[in-house]
Amino acid sequence: MKKVERQRRFVQQHIALFRCPVCRQPMAAVVENSLTCVNGHQFDFNKHGYLHFLNGAANTEYGRSMFESRRQLLTAGLFKPIVSAVNQLLPARELNILDVGTGEGTPLAQLAQLRENPGDTMVGFDISKPGVTLATQLPVTAFFCVADLRQLPFADHCFDLLLELFSPSDYQEFNRVLADDGMLVKVIPNANYLVELRHLLYGEGDRNYHYDNTAVVDLFREHYPNSQVKRVQYQFNLPAGMQEALLEMTPLHWGKNAKQLTDQELAALTAVTVDVSLLIARKK
Repeated sequence: MKKVERQRRFVQQHIALFRCPVCRQPMAAVVENSLTCVNGHQFDFNKHGYLHFLNGAANTEYGRSMFESRRQLLTAGLFKPIVSAVNQLLPARELNILDVGTGEGTPLAQLAQLRENPGDTMVGFDISKPGVTLATQLPVTAFFCVADLRQLPFADHCFDLLLELFSPSDYQEFNRVLADDGMLVKVIPNANYLVELRHLLYGEGDRNYHYDNTAVVDLFREHYPNSQVKRVQYQFNLPAGMQEALLEMTPLHWGKNAKQLTDQELAALTAVTVDVSLLIARKK
C-alpha cells in the first residue's frame, strides 16, 4: 500500500480524533483525496500523505537542513533516555498519543518502538512543512500533519497523552483535547542542557551563556498546581563527524553574539550534557 493510501486509511479509521480548524465542527468523511467536515470545508492529502491544516503559510525559521541534522543526532540516540523516561510514566493499555511540535518525528517513532503496543494511536503535528515531510518517511504507524498549536484540528477530550518536547505550549488547547485524567508531559531544557556548546558559542558576559527555565516551570505550575518534575541528565558521546549536525540542529547558534566556531573547536567537542526536566501533569 502506498504511503498516501495508508495515511488516508488512518484518518478514515480515526476520523473521530479530528475536527475542522475553520468551523470547529466534526469531520465528516474521507472522500477520494480529501478530508471534509460537516460544513464542507476540505483538506487535501498531499503527495507525502499528510494534511495541511494551517490557514496560510507557516511562520517558522526551522528549515529542512535543521531537521535533517536533528534526525542524524536523534537516530544516534541523543534523546533516547528522555523518550525512555517518558515511556516509564505510561500505562501499558492502548493510548491515543499526540506529539506536539513533532518536528521530524523521531522521538514519537522511538516511543512507539519502546511501547510495542500496536493498539496505540499516534499523531504528530508541527507548524513546519519540512519537518512533517521528513516525519512521514519514518517506519512508524502514525499520522503526521501541519497544524497550528493555537487552533488544534483535533476533537475535544480525545488524547490520553500529550507529549511536548522543547516546544511552545497552549494550555487551553491542551486541556481541550486531553481526555479526562489524560497526561501532559512537557520536556524542557535545564541550565546545563548542551552547556558545552553554549559556552563555546558565547562569552561568559553574554546573556546566552546561561539559561534559566524558572519562568517556564512557574507558568506550568500555575496551570497544573499538582504537577510533578522529573529530571533526566546524562552525557552523550558524539559520534564521529556529527559535531556540525549538533550545531545545525539547535537554535543556540542563532544568537546575535554567537561565535563562528572553527573546525578545530567543533572537532574538540566530543561529548555534550543532556539535562532536561519532565513536567508531568494529569488533567482533573
